Amino acid sequence: MRLPVPDLLLPADQLGRVHFIGIGGAGLSAIARIMAAGGIAVSGSDDQDTPFLPSLRELGVTCHLGYDAAHLADADTVVVTTAARDDNVEVLEAQRRGLRMLPRSAGLAATMTGRRVLAIAGTHGKTTTTGLLVSALLAAGVDPTYAVGGVLSATGRNAHAGADGLFVAEADESDGAFLVYRPHAAIVTNVEADHLDNWGTEAAYHAAFDEFATTIDRDGFLVCCVDDPGAAALAVTARAQGLEAVSVGTVEDCDLRLSDLTLSGSTSTARVTWHGSDLGELRLAIPGRHYLLDAAAALAMGLRLGYEFNDLAEGLAAFTGTGRRMELKGEVGGVRVYDSYAHHHVEIAGDLQAARSVVGEGRLVVAFQPHLVSRTRIFGAQMGQELGAADEVLVLDVYVARENPDPDVTGALVAAAVPLPPDRVAFMADFDAVPAELVRRARPGDLILTLGAGTITELGPRVLELLRGLDA
Repeated sequence: MRLPVPDLLLPADQLGRVHFIGIGGAGLSAIARIMAAGGIAVSGSDDQDTPFLPSLRELGVTCHLGYDAAHLADADTVVVTTAARDDNVEVLEAQRRGLRMLPRSAGLAATMTGRRVLAIAGTHGKTTTTGLLVSALLAAGVDPTYAVGGVLSATGRNAHAGADGLFVAEADESDGAFLVYRPHAAIVTNVEADHLDNWGTEAAYHAAFDEFATTIDRDGFLVCCVDDPGAAALAVTARAQGLEAVSVGTVEDCDLRLSDLTLSGSTSTARVTWHGSDLGELRLAIPGRHYLLDAAAALAMGLRLGYEFNDLAEGLAAFTGTGRRMELKGEVGGVRVYDSYAHHHVEIAGDLQAARSVVGEGRLVVAFQPHLVSRTRIFGAQMGQELGAADEVLVLDVYVARENPDPDVTGALVAAAVPLPPDRVAFMADFDAVPAELVRRARPGDLILTLGAGTITELGPRVLELLRGLDA
């Protein structure tokens, strides 16, 4: 469901009692946590008991399972997930009562009042970069408020109400939410066509990032990872608008340049130069070239804000990831099982490259669940091509999410495009049959990787359980 952003955005402490429809999602649960920590009466409903809910209940937040008009009780304001249907009974009740109804973006903006916002945007890497920046700032002695699209391994949370004046926010472009926040400074990791179900065309998608740059304070700045052509073009546009644009990447003449990149097992390192001066080594405990670039963006943000390199680098080195971003779920019988949120072909390529550095001499056995009918229709063939970097591939059916199914758009479109021999690729419409098939294909030394933004994250534990049975 798409709701308009009100012309007048009220601070959170003026919203009264707030009820969240879809509180179990990463975005709404983060807002609810920050509001509850600030003393605001909060409740919510969801149709799934997600991993974000137990810690909310510990804060005293009532989290209902299932939707019922009675759950709104005496709410004054309702924050609604974009995944909610128009006929959701709680949505209909809020409309009947004439309650203030806010989209996710407006709910998050309400919590930003009085804080200096650092927004992290981009087609890929937002969650990891946000987490990296939070980790760096914590090591520099800052206690920021933050809202991230995944659980930080170091804190076990996706949000926190900090004591200091900085607010680090993952800024999602999928529904235009990032145009609401009016940040002091921002990072854009990359700009590549996605979410065309909302934006319509690639040109409109790029134009949205141009507009995002205009929302940044004129006395603030923008950090762009210029190895990416879309972000490099945005830096040029921002400078033409009179906004400072800090360039990050591996190319010559970057404000912050990485060189001597080394991927070794589960670690990544690079040399850092800042405005021509060598600062030292950047070391990460997570694998992948794309993660080094994400860390470089976070580092540039911290340096530009005036924090010390050694402190920031210490925080980046301590970062162990966020949930569902190349997350190790376990190892049994010499088979490691990882889970990742990658659902765009560029993200698939990056995670498979990272997995290659981790697996060593073993093989990559990948299960991929396409996410959204529209994305699969447009990018399915490219997804399949990138999956060809694995040794064995299972493609599940499309996770429909907020769209209606299309019988002509299934995971078979992706599987058909995987450039591997037929015996090493399979389309599996039966979700529950996938764990056993992954175990059948894997052998000691291999790495099993589950990829996708939907329910595929449930398969890792089931695979490990089957492996334990074989190992007993």
